[in-house]
Amino acid sequence: MRAYRVSDFDSPPALVEIETPVPGKGEVLIEIAACGLNFADLLMIKGQYQDTPPPPFTLGMEIAGTVRGLGEGVSRPAIGTRVAVFAGQGGLAEFGCFPAARCIEIPDQMPFEDAAGFLIAYGTSHLALDHRARLQPGERLLVLGAAGGVGLTAVEIGARMGAEVIACARGAEKLAVAKAAGATHLIDSESSDLRAEVKALGGADVVYDAVGGDQFTAAMRATNPEGRILTIGFASGEVPKIPANHLLVKNISVIGLYWGGYMGFAPETLTGSLATLFDLYRDGGLRPHIGARFPLAEAGDALALLKARKSTGKVVVTP
Repeated sequence: MRAYRVSDFDSPPALVEIETPVPGKGEVLIEIAACGLNFADLLMIKGQYQDTPPPPFTLGMEIAGTVRGLGEGVSRPAIGTRVAVFAGQGGLAEFGCFPAARCIEIPDQMPFEDAAGFLIAYGTSHLALDHRARLQPGERLLVLGAAGGVGLTAVEIGARMGAEVIACARGAEKLAVAKAAGATHLIDSESSDLRAEVKALGGADVVYDAVGGDQFTAAMRATNPEGRILTIGFASGEVPKIPANHLLVKNISVIGLYWGGYMGFAPETLTGSLATLFDLYRDGGLRPHIGARFPLAEAGDALALLKARKSTGKVVVTP
């Protein structure tokens, strides 16, 4: 089968032919129909992600497809079941073996492409806004990187939770996507004074930051007393230094959110959140935005688009 692999951290990943895997104990074999890309995939190429496996390995953290084989001790999900999996690796391939316990059956009406880009993006935003920040109706939510894979879901979920959403993104095209997802106010990160614009709107009660760098600093200065800042990621490439004295004076909380970490210490929190999200999808309350689709042979181009931050919503590869 074909797989897009990292052989070592000093060489670019490449599409190669490898043996189709056989499911081990507790695993299922999945024929992969779609793989959603994430910023973490870019970090893994250089070994810079916290959960990077030792090379060689296949990129692709989240997938959707059909169960084609069962390993020892596995009876469910049954062969033929349509599932989504937070795999951590192995998604940019035609087949993969993954823990049966991580498989989530997807609604019949959900296309594989939607499912492949659903778990991490929607799961991150729902846990961040609902479980960690306790976002309340009427609060003002500032979303940085609002047209990206996770940012756009934060706009959509925040609006559903009754927040007044301020979307910050680069350029008119991306801002239009954020507006369609439910943003009330739009700020162009290229041409605007973020701090001044947010303060003019009354300041932010909750900040959702998947960007880091200078935008974090500007957003923190525009956060209201007792505001909460969610650190989701650092797409700018710069991890901000947080002045603790500013947090003290303004009574601000900075809250970390690593969605995958809940697999280890509180899986019931994660699965409960996903159950809520799939119910919302079934009811038509969520509309995943797939900004670009690529075949497996063009996985490198898909990752380049993500790295250039020119995509909106999710970038999906379809083997």
